[in-house]
Amino acid sequence: MRNIFVLLLLTTALFGGGYRIPETSLNAVALGAANVAHISGADAAYYNPANMAFMKNEALIELGVIYIGLNNVNYQGSYTSASGTTTSGHNINATREDFFIPTLHYVSEDISGVRLGVSLVTPAGLSKRWQDAPAVYSSEEFTLKTIELNPSIAYRISDTLGAAFGLRAIYTDGAVKSTSPISSRDMSGDSVDFGYNLALSYKVTSELEFALTYRSRVDLTSKGDATLFYRDMTNAFGGGFGATYSSFSSASVSVPVPAILNIAAAYTFPSQTTLEFVYERNYWSAYEELDFNYGSGVDPVTNAVFGKPIAKNFKDTDTFRFGVTQELDALRLMGGVVIDKTPVPNETIGFELPDSDSLSLSMGARYQITQKINIGLAALYSMREDRRVSNASLQGEYSDANVLIVSSAVEYKF
Repeated sequence: MRNIFVLLLLTTALFGGGYRIPETSLNAVALGAANVAHISGADAAYYNPANMAFMKNEALIELGVIYIGLNNVNYQGSYTSASGTTTSGHNINATREDFFIPTLHYVSEDISGVRLGVSLVTPAGLSKRWQDAPAVYSSEEFTLKTIELNPSIAYRISDTLGAAFGLRAIYTDGAVKSTSPISSRDMSGDSVDFGYNLALSYKVTSELEFALTYRSRVDLTSKGDATLFYRDMTNAFGGGFGATYSSFSSASVSVPVPAILNIAAAYTFPSQTTLEFVYERNYWSAYEELDFNYGSGVDPVTNAVFGKPIAKNFKDTDTFRFGVTQELDALRLMGGVVIDKTPVPNETIGFELPDSDSLSLSMGARYQITQKINIGLAALYSMREDRRVSNASLQGEYSDANVLIVSSAVEYKF
């Protein structure tokens, strides 16, 4: 099933705050995505393509697999329906989720003074399933798959300055299902949408490096089909008490993947220890509301019930990333810390996206097997704060939303 409603939430507290996935390479997992200013692997194609201009004149490719494990989020508290009925004493858990995501990064050798890069990653994703009321009323299943193809080109302006430009093409495929005593929806959809990215690297000295990167907002304009059902128990629409209304219609919705600005600095000590700090600004305020548009086949009543815009009012957020790298001959050790804020306000948080602030710790290593091949393993554990909720629908607390990410990869030089 491929859904459009899914697009709306994209990902639960899956990876970063909101529904982004910042960690899409082994280095990113190991360093908490503090791999922007000081990066010289194949994943420079994604995290800072401007650095490709300063890399050794050789081609690199990295193939990796990322495992993501999501705890079964718990909710305890009360629920108030749209009609004003409140039920209390709920203690329910979402289904635990486990995923394996492949990644690919490539950097070319020098081609007439420029370097080319290509990344194939998953920039956002969602899976949240509930089996108990009241969560199933709105979020029985939310599943989103995305694939981003990101080609880029880098040019060395001077011995100390490099710049890059890239294009983003994101394919989305999602599914949503919800069931209550009086209504249900089953929606599917997909899309291909485009954006761009920019990067600038400045090598002050061989030890001190700065970088500035920007990834544009991409609106996911999903189009698909919706099956809707509603039973009017109060005769609100004049068809009689208990009258039923159903539709099968085309449907569309647009949801933003936010623009991101990274400002990074790294310093390498004589001991070959590198410290990097990344300030990240996420422009989540672009997500103001979720507005579904249905085709001519939709019943006016189901359109009134399911077509009303849903306020989201996300907030812009700041993320702070700290990474350390230690070179030891054929072995590279890495670690990171991430402080991340949720963009989801108390007023609009729901079962589909029980997001909260987080602190993440990461570590990893690479080993150079030969001059051309290295392998690596990394892990990141994101500790999500328990979140008290008080809005028109929910009075309670979300807990146990921690996330484990494990990455393995092989990089080949040729």
